Amino acid sequence: MLELRQIDLATDPLAARYVKEETVSVEFAREPGELISLEGPNRYHAGDAIITGITGTRWSVARERFEPKYEAVAPTRMGEDGRYAARPVPVLARQIHEAFSAERSAGGDRLSGKAGDWLLQYGPGDYGVAGQERFAQIYRKLA
Repeated sequence: MLELRQIDLATDPLAARYVKEETVSVEFAREPGELISLEGPNRYHAGDAIITGITGTRWSVARERFEPKYEAVAPTRMGEDGRYAARPVPVLARQIHEAFSAERSAGGDRLSGKAGDWLLQYGPGDYGVAGQERFAQIYRKLA
């Protein structure tokens, strides 16, 4: 398995910019915990968002990262459990053609991907993985 370390997709000629187009269901954690996503463990703290995507996948997002990335869909108000739409925030992404692993964040959970899955970089030291089918459904390449 390919172990990705010290990744910076901004300098990778095979990476490109994409935006997510998805409306998700969100519950805000009442206490700390962990959920197991398809890519690996996701630890969260009280107040963090626990998200269920349109394909049924689940993951967590730290509260300070959630609000800049998602907006409430009426009648939901920001900070309430309910439906949220992804803001059109560009991310860097690269398809990896062999099984791989990468840290979700510096010193954080280790995520894994299968051959053909996509490595996402939300910012320096902040990563995610999307399966190739999910990626094709919800991400659009920027010109």
